[in-house]
Amino acid sequence: MSSTGKLKSSSSELDLDRPNIEDYLPSGTTIQQEPHGKLSLRDLLDISPTLSEAAGAIVDDSFTRCFKSNPPEPWNWNVYLFPLWCFGVVVRYLILFPARVLVLTIGWIIFLSSFIPVHLLLKANDKLRRKIERCLVEMMCSFFVASWTGVVRYHGPRPSRRPKQVFVANHTSMIDFIILEQMTAFAVIMQKHPGWVGLLQSTILESVGCIWFNRTEAKDREIVAKKLRDHVQGADNNPLLIFPEGTCVNNHYTVMFKKGAFELGCTVCPVAIKYNKIFVDAFWNSRKQSFTMHLLQLMTSWAVVCDVWYLEPQSLKPGETPIEFAERVRDIISHRAGLKMVPWDGYLKYSRPSPKHRERKQQNFAESVLRRLEEK
Repeated sequence: MSSTGKLKSSSSELDLDRPNIEDYLPSGTTIQQEPHGKLSLRDLLDISPTLSEAAGAIVDDSFTRCFKSNPPEPWNWNVYLFPLWCFGVVVRYLILFPARVLVLTIGWIIFLSSFIPVHLLLKANDKLRRKIERCLVEMMCSFFVASWTGVVRYHGPRPSRRPKQVFVANHTSMIDFIILEQMTAFAVIMQKHPGWVGLLQSTILESVGCIWFNRTEAKDREIVAKKLRDHVQGADNNPLLIFPEGTCVNNHYTVMFKKGAFELGCTVCPVAIKYNKIFVDAFWNSRKQSFTMHLLQLMTSWAVVCDVWYLEPQSLKPGETPIEFAERVRDIISHRAGLKMVPWDGYLKYSRPSPKHRERKQQNFAESVLRRLEEK
């Protein structure tokens, strides 16, 4: 036990950024330094592997922290700041939000009144139809970004259409696609979604060559792999965009990249996306929030601020495996966006226990250990 009375986390990679055990103790409670000769918690952990594992479960590991939203620090805590906060709420909800809804509504009216006739009347001229639809999708994505007062800075050359290349990016929210799409009409590979998002996927977004899959269907993997190989060979196809993490991560970390995008035998173009959380956290936790509520959160904030870097294209090196290639590209993206790499498969997110259940167990165990120490 250190002189500060706090447990130190392991220095191993898997224990990166673990919080203190006291985070799970009752408010105002600390683990006191035990007098010489008495059994301390460290002694218990040293002699008991079971307790060591349990203590490791008490604190959040780097995997769990990849999918946690970090609430902003409260600043409206005194009589001087509270009126300013109330004024900000009035402006955001009663002025900015209605104006943004109006902007988005106008965008949809313009888009649908143009897209539907083009899609139905120009079927005989496929090349012209696809070109116009591509421009309309880019325009609609620009309206979406405007509805959040998006402040997006793009760095590097704009992506171009050419065969045998694929773009890969870190993934924080479905708005990643919208932010990238307003600059270039990418064909994205994405999980199938229900509701109005699924309707857009099966109608409008299919016009730019997007590919959908269901991660619960094993047969979808073979079908998608074939579609990917066919798509990257076409010179006239829209650039292919893949989020190889396979799930949304909170923009502090990057989890392991799936190797599918790196075994297509083509050039990989990394894209790094970093959000500034000064006004809103753009991370979408799909287990706790619908995408509609996520959009409402963005539309009632002051602005969405982010940077996008189009990085130098990378190719598979001699003797390099697709997995090693994926890790090298992940390192490039993480370094550029200032993200921390963790050795986890993002799909584990869908098979872990409920966070509330896990935190309740952790709280109970921490209180039990503290109680035993106090009895000593």
